Amino acid sequence: MIIFDHVSKTYDNGVKGLIDVNLTINDGEFISIIGLSGAGKSTLLRAINRLNEITEGEIVIDGKSITKANKKELRTIRRSIGLISQQFNLVKRSTVQKNVLSGRLGYYSTFKSVFGIFSKEDYELCNQVLEKVGLSNKLHERCDNLSGGQQQRVSIARTLFQQANIILADEPVSSLDPVTSQEIMEELRNINETMNKTVIVNIHSVELAKQFSTRIIALQDGKLVFDGAPDLLTNDVLTMIYKGDSFLKGSEK
Repeated sequence: MIIFDHVSKTYDNGVKGLIDVNLTINDGEFISIIGLSGAGKSTLLRAINRLNEITEGEIVIDGKSITKANKKELRTIRRSIGLISQQFNLVKRSTVQKNVLSGRLGYYSTFKSVFGIFSKEDYELCNQVLEKVGLSNKLHERCDNLSGGQQQRVSIARTLFQQANIILADEPVSSLDPVTSQEIMEELRNINETMNKTVIVNIHSVELAKQFSTRIIALQDGKLVFDGAPDLLTNDVLTMIYKGDSFLKGSEK
């Protein structure tokens, strides 16, 4: 369970990224965060693993405050939180296997991390997660030889290899074509349903959010303005969220 308790974020330039957000995310939910660019979607998502430090309030994960955690506690909490981003964050010149194995570096000493010393069990798990995302035949392929969709699957496999209970996906399909976007979202939903992972996606596409989520959260100027089931996201609600913006009008045609 993830609890946002009166969370606010003000950047150094005075811009308010989040304003008094109160939110509870239960285990095993598939949540999409929508809203205009600059609404606070990435700020909220990255506050969960404290890549964004909040300025007020508290975030509690499974009963432990990540807001108040010291360095050692933060390292432990982050082991259970995987992050997938639109840039993939892969070492392009390294193999698929090496990129996936990097998902467990948080469990190893500096010495083992530097020299890439992994156990037999780690290599077996690596094979299993690559099979899960349909890339078992790409084990020794360099990542810069893969398509965008395949690279995103490597990123997903790395998160599974990390054995994270919470998967944060920050615009995971924004750089992909529509067909591949559908496939990646289906991959995330399958992981959510079959492995009971909590999946939280920051996404621009309202259509994909409604198709794949069990719950949708909307932000507007840093404020939480909608929290409910996809079928409650009517055109009137969308107009409120997007302030009648042309993006919404284009998506309804």
